[in-house]
Formats: sequence, structure tokens, C-alpha cells
Amino acid sequence: MKVYLRIRKGQLSELNKQKGKARMNTFYLKYYDEETKECTYESLKLQIYDKPKNFVEKQHNKETILLAEAVRSEKILEIQSGRFGFVSSSSGKIGFLAYFEKMVEKKYDVNGTYGNWKSAFKHLVNYCKGKEIQISKVDEVFLEGFKDYLLNEKISDKGGKLGQNTVLSYFNKIRTALKEAHRGRLISENPVLRVRGIKEEETNRQYLTLEEIQSLVQTECDNPLIKRAFLFSCMTGLRFSDIANLKWKNLNYDENNGWVLKFTMKKTKGVENLPINEQAIQLMGKRGKDEEQVFENLVYSAYGNKKLHKWVKEAGIDKHITFHSARHSFATLQLTMDTDIYTVSKLLGHKNLKTTEIYAKVIDKKKINAVSKIPNIFV
Repeated sequence: MKVYLRIRKGQLSELNKQKGKARMNTFYLKYYDEETKECTYESLKLQIYDKPKNFVEKQHNKETILLAEAVRSEKILEIQSGRFGFVSSSSGKIGFLAYFEKMVEKKYDVNGTYGNWKSAFKHLVNYCKGKEIQISKVDEVFLEGFKDYLLNEKISDKGGKLGQNTVLSYFNKIRTALKEAHRGRLISENPVLRVRGIKEEETNRQYLTLEEIQSLVQTECDNPLIKRAFLFSCMTGLRFSDIANLKWKNLNYDENNGWVLKFTMKKTKGVENLPINEQAIQLMGKRGKDEEQVFENLVYSAYGNKKLHKWVKEAGIDKHITFHSARHSFATLQLTMDTDIYTVSKLLGHKNLKTTEIYAKVIDKKKINAVSKIPNIFV
């Protein structure tokens, strides 16, 4: 077993750049098993300045580097003495917490996903009480226990129970990790297949009406990039992650179909050919080079969400709107304008028509409410 000390470059938001904050880089350990050729990773939570400017910052870097090297040396001794449960030196079995954390780190640059994976990992560590468990020991009893923990313990940030769909999201991360481990032959069979899944709770999906979208167009936003991207989602139904990854090479003109976006949808991995209208083209701005991002520097962040909420409020809209609400708005607008559900499903890139039918139920409720507003004729 070899242990390497590595550095992950930090990211700095535009706001923090303007405030003059320094970019911080984080140390992590890379464990390489020479027998299985597997790599696992552990964050050390130790940071150094990317470009130290003065004596204090340089001294901080010097001391932190020495500390990181000391931690690495200690881990090597633990592995050699067989005390480190992260990886079994005799069998080469990988710890599940370590394996899952590795998957979390892979999501670091994925917009809107990293935070969810990180939260799932936090709850997994708490459930295990901080003790590593070999991935081969993760069975249906362990998984049922973790599921019960997520559903019934008061572990939310506000001190209450987690919502049903939040639990579903976290448990699905475990499901994905075990599926990946099985595919990589780290486990002989996938125990999650013997565990009953968590039912998705139907939620009230917030969306905007055409009039509300028009109000947003007329209202200034502190972050013009967020405004353009959100309205673009209202016009196309694209998710945040797909908009953030969109490059100019994905936009093509077809004489028969007009402007078409050809791209691979991040969530489903499906290749999509999405026709878009002139309004969407206008929101994309001036065309750049093929490899350039259309919405450059669009990053999912708490700062961006605050600017979005402020913009919605200033437009006089009293709804809890998230970026994903733009996708909901696109779907409901299409159905309201009598686009058939099959076409809407294709536009959204849904693999299952049942997913699209959720929006149809919303439209049905609107129709019922509209009918009930007819005044009494028997007066």
C-alpha cells in the first residue's frame, strides 16, 4: 500500500474575487493498493494559500505542509501495523466510507450535485458512528438500518426529520455507490437489490405562469448571468447542469428544423436533439468559439440562489422559486398550450412518460379551478 500526499486546487467565486479573498488549496491523501490497483482518497481538511502574499501566509503554508506530511507518515505506520481500518492490508478489501467519499470527491465539479452527495456521506458517517465498515460487510441488514435512520431520526439541519424525497435522494446515492462497486467487482453481489426502495412523495412543483415569466423579463437582476440562464431554462426546459455545460459547438442550424441543440444530457447520459426558438437564441448572446461555454462562469452556489430569490421577489412573485422551477415552468407552459404529453416528454428528455404525467396533473388542477370560477347562473 502506497500513500501519496496530493493537493486539490480551490475554486473562488466572482464575489469572493471582488472581495479580495485568497484562493485556498486543500490537501488529501491518495492510497494506492499495488495488489488490486485500486485508489482511495481521504481529505485532510488542511488548507494552504494558493499564492501566499506575506510572511504570515507563507508561514501558514510552511507549517501546514509539515503537518500534512506528518499525517501521511502516521497513516503509513497505521497501515503497516494493521491498525488502519480504511483498507485491510492482508485482504485488500476497501472500506465503504472511504469508497463512498471517493465518489463524493468525483462530484466536486458537478453543478448542483456535490452538495447532495456530501450530505449523504455525512449521514452515512454519522450512522456508522465514524467507524469504517468493509464494503463486503455492507448487507441488507446494514442498508435497512440506514434507511430507518434516515426516515425516523431527527437529523435535519433544523433539528427535525428529513423529508421523504430527501431520504430517497440520499439512499439513492448509496444505491449508486454499491452498483458501481458491484460493476467494479469489489463485491460479488449487490445487497441493495434485496432492499425495498423508498417511495417518492408527490410534491407541489412550483412553476411560473407566462405572465410571471414576462414580469421577470422586465425586472432587473443583480446577476445578469443567472437571469439569462433561468429564462433560457424557461424557454428550453434544460436543467442547470446541462446549461452550465453547454458549449457553442452544441448549437447547430438545420434547414428543415431550424436551430437545434445537440448534446448529451448529464443526468440521463442520453444524446438529445432539442429544437429551440429565437427567444432562446437571443438569451444565449453573441456566438463564441466552439469549445467556449455559452453561459461562461455559471456555477451553482448559495450566492446565485440568493440573487435568484431576490429577483423573483422584486418581480412581485410570491412563490418559492428555485432554478429547477424554470424547467417545471417550461413543461406546464407547453401542456397549457396543448402540446401533447408525448412531445413534452421528449423535449424534457424523460425516459418514462410517468415522469411527465406529474405536470399533466398540475394542468388538470388548473382546469378544475378555472371551471369552478364560473359565476352562478341560477340567480
